[in-house]
Amino acid sequence: MSMRRPLGATPESGVFEFPAPALASRGDSARARAGRIGLLGLLLTGFVITLGAANTDSMLPESVRPIPGWLAGPFGGAGFGLGVAPLIALLGLMFACYAVVAGAADRLSARTVLMTIAALHALVLLAPPLLSTDIFSYQAYARMGAMYGANPYLQGPHAIALDPVYPFIDAKWVGTPTAYGPVFTVLGYLLAPLSIAASALTYKAIAAVASLALVAFVWNAARLRGLDPVKSAALVGLNPLIVLYGVGGGHNDLLMLAAVAAGIYLLLAHRDRAGGASMVLAVGIKLTAVLPMAFALAGGGGQRKFGRRRDIAIGAAIATAFVAALGFAVFGTGPLHVLATLQKGQSEGDWHSIPGFISTRLGLSEAGHITGLFLAGVFAVALAWLLRRVWRGELDWIDGAGWATVVLLLTASALLPWYVAWLIPLAALASDRRLWQTTIVMTGVVQLIQVLGYIPHGGSFLGL
Repeated sequence: MSMRRPLGATPESGVFEFPAPALASRGDSARARAGRIGLLGLLLTGFVITLGAANTDSMLPESVRPIPGWLAGPFGGAGFGLGVAPLIALLGLMFACYAVVAGAADRLSARTVLMTIAALHALVLLAPPLLSTDIFSYQAYARMGAMYGANPYLQGPHAIALDPVYPFIDAKWVGTPTAYGPVFTVLGYLLAPLSIAASALTYKAIAAVASLALVAFVWNAARLRGLDPVKSAALVGLNPLIVLYGVGGGHNDLLMLAAVAAGIYLLLAHRDRAGGASMVLAVGIKLTAVLPMAFALAGGGGQRKFGRRRDIAIGAAIATAFVAALGFAVFGTGPLHVLATLQKGQSEGDWHSIPGFISTRLGLSEAGHITGLFLAGVFAVALAWLLRRVWRGELDWIDGAGWATVVLLLTASALLPWYVAWLIPLAALASDRRLWQTTIVMTGVVQLIQVLGYIPHGGSFLGL
C-alpha cells in the first residue's frame, strides 16, 4: 500500500486543508479551463433538471404522478417541465461535464470543487423525491413497527394498506419485508411520526448530509493514501448517479457508504478497532457493506498484520454485539430473515441486470435463471481469488474491494442505478487507476441504460 502523502498533508491536520501554491501555477492550463467549464456545466444542468423535476414525469416515480403540491418541493410551483429529448440531452451533458471534471480535478481549486459539490447537493435537496419510491418504503417500514406494532422484517407494507403512505409505494414492493439492517430501521422508527412530506424531506436530508460526509472521509483518506484529495472528492461528490439518484431519491446507500468511508479512514489512520466497528455499523445499515468489511479484515496491513487483523476483529465483534442486541431487542429474530428477503429480490431480478434483462425483457425466464446462477458462481470465484490475493499481501485491500464490487455489479441479478455508488468511494481511494476509469465508464453505461427507459415506445432493440 502506498503511504506517500502530498506536500503539506499530515494525518493530524484538519479536514479540507488547501495547499495553494501549486494551484497558482496550474490555473491557466487548458485542462483547468476545461475543468472549470465542466463545473459550470454541472451546476447549470443540475439546476435545470431539479427546477423542472416536479413537472417532468420521467424524473418522478409512477406512484407520485402527478405529484401533490405538498410533496413537490420549493421548485414545484415553477410551472416548468422537461420533455424527453431535453431531459436526455441534459443528462448526457451532465455526465460529459462530470467526466471532464473527474479528469481535470487535479488542476482545479479545491474550494471551487467542494463548493460545486455542496451547491449540487443543495439543488437536489430542493427537488421532490426522484426516480425511486424507496423513500416511501422506508416510511412504511418505520410506521409498521412504530405505529402499528407489525414487524417489518416479517411483513411487507401491504400490512398497513390503509395508511396514507401506502399509495406512494411501488406495487412491486408492497409485499416485500424490509431488507435493511436494524440500525437503519430503528432510525426510521424515530421518524415515523412525521408527515409524508416531512419524512421524505428528512430522508433526503439524511442522504445529502451522508453524501457530504462521504466526501469528507474520502478527502482525508486520500491524503493518507498519498492520493490527490481533490480528484478523489470530485469523483465521489459530483457523480450524477450519487447526486441525482442517491441524494434525489433519499437512498440509504449513502448513509451506509459514509460509515464504510469512515471505517476506511480510521483504518488508514491506524485506529483499527474503531475502523472495524464503523464497518460493522455500515453492515447494520445495509448488508452490502459486508464486502469492504471482508477485505479490510483480510488486508490487515503493515508489518503487524496479525495484530491489526486482531484489532479490526475486536472492534468488529463489539459492534456486531451491539447491532445484534439492538436488532433482537426491537425486532426479535426478524433480522434473521434479511438474507431470505434479499435472495428473493435477486431471484426476481430487474431489467437493468444481465439475467434480469434476459428474464423480463426477452421473456426467457429459464435462461435468465441459469444465467443468474452462472454469474453468481463467477462472483464467488472472483471474490475468493481477490480475497486470497489480499490475504497474501499481493493486492491492496481497497483495490481488492473495488474490483470485487465491480464484479458484484456486473453479475448481480438486480442492478439499480444508485448501486454504482457502492464502487465510487473505493475507486476514488484505489491505487489502481484502472478502477477510476472503470467507475466513469460504468457511470456512463448505467446512465445510458436508464435514459433509454425514458423514451416512450423506444429502445425496442432492448425490449423496453
